Amino acid sequence: MANELILIVEDNEKNRKLARDVLQVKGYRTIEAETAEGAIAMLATQIPELVLMDIQLPGMNGIQALKKLRELPAAKQVPVIAFTASVMPQDQHQIMAAGFDDFVAKPISVKALVATVAAALKKSETQ
Repeated sequence: MANELILIVEDNEKNRKLARDVLQVKGYRTIEAETAEGAIAMLATQIPELVLMDIQLPGMNGIQALKKLRELPAAKQVPVIAFTASVMPQDQHQIMAAGFDDFVAKPISVKALVATVAAALKKSETQ
């Protein structure tokens, strides 16, 4: 495992940098978008093995972006992990009900981020 391409969709520069640095240290390749619209445009030319998607984004939010992503035939099976500070139980329920494959809470636990990404990639390999 590792060397997989991960798209990080995060408008906060510090959170984006932290996720990028952690994932790259673990051997993953990363690409980044600051908005959902930017991420969807990227998917027209490059399909990652996994998407790490913030929920609270300017413009289109992460839940709306997930719906658009699932409409793209090439990206339909790509695991998408919610990457958010919305950690109340009702928020988590809404996010998972929207179709996200998993959930990583902010502030980021490096161990949790790495474990969640690895588990989602392993699960997608077996499907």
